[in-house]
Amino acid sequence: MPVSGSDPIVAFFSGGRDIEGRTLDQILGWDDHRLEGVHDYIQWLFPTRQPSGVNPSAPLVTDATAGAFERTDALRASLRRAFDRMLAFYGLRWNDGRVEIDEGRFPVRGRVWLHAGNHNHLRLTRIIDSLAALDLRAEARALQRCLIDDVAANAGPGHITPGTVQFWRRAGSG
Repeated sequence: MPVSGSDPIVAFFSGGRDIEGRTLDQILGWDDHRLEGVHDYIQWLFPTRQPSGVNPSAPLVTDATAGAFERTDALRASLRRAFDRMLAFYGLRWNDGRVEIDEGRFPVRGRVWLHAGNHNHLRLTRIIDSLAALDLRAEARALQRCLIDDVAANAGPGHITPGTVQFWRRAGSG
């Protein structure tokens, strides 16, 4: 797919590079430890309309960006690959139109991020917002449902704050 020069998000998802020179394929090939430790890639994998406090140089979704994703199957497929990788990172998976807990990975992966105030809760909010903005609305709703109904409802006290659940409820609606 040709790289679009005018929109950095479209360019990145078309085979281009982020501001650090990384491609989508390179980032998706990282192991879980690296995905956890590096903090400036998530804004490229899941861009939103809101500026990032962690990565102020990250590009923002514009109407033109959203339109390109709505019109281009290959862009949505690339975003979907990023979504699938991050689901695995969290111990979740896509199955028959739903996001569900991956019983084989979740016990280990959940120990990494199921702590009140963990930065991954913000990442998950970003992922929902980005998917909804870039024409993967069903995936956004599926992740939202899983986080609220399956993860948060069963996490036990001290793992996910009520405020985080409210952020997840509101995500994807803007």
